[in-house]
Amino acid sequence: MRYRFAPEAEAELNEAVNYYEECQDGLGLAFAGEVHAAIENICRFPLAWSPFSKNTRRCLLKRFPYGVVYQPKDDQIIVIAVMHLNRKPNYWRRRTT
Repeated sequence: MRYRFAPEAEAELNEAVNYYEECQDGLGLAFAGEVHAAIENICRFPLAWSPFSKNTRRCLLKRFPYGVVYQPKDDQIIVIAVMHLNRKPNYWRRRTT
């Protein structure tokens, strides 16, 4: 299955990678790798995670306090948000269809 990022989700991913890289060399790369691994799992098993809203699901990262919010649509996954779990919990809802 293919996937794509909503522009805002891609910006969130890049911001978080930069933040973690500033904290410690290599940590941003580790974060990006964990997001990538989560997306690979989502693509393999798109319905494995519980519904998060009417049209979305959320996969939590293991090592970092983030979740990947996504929509399974036809033959692709749309990543709606790479959300920090302790900040503004509903900010991404305007991005869904």
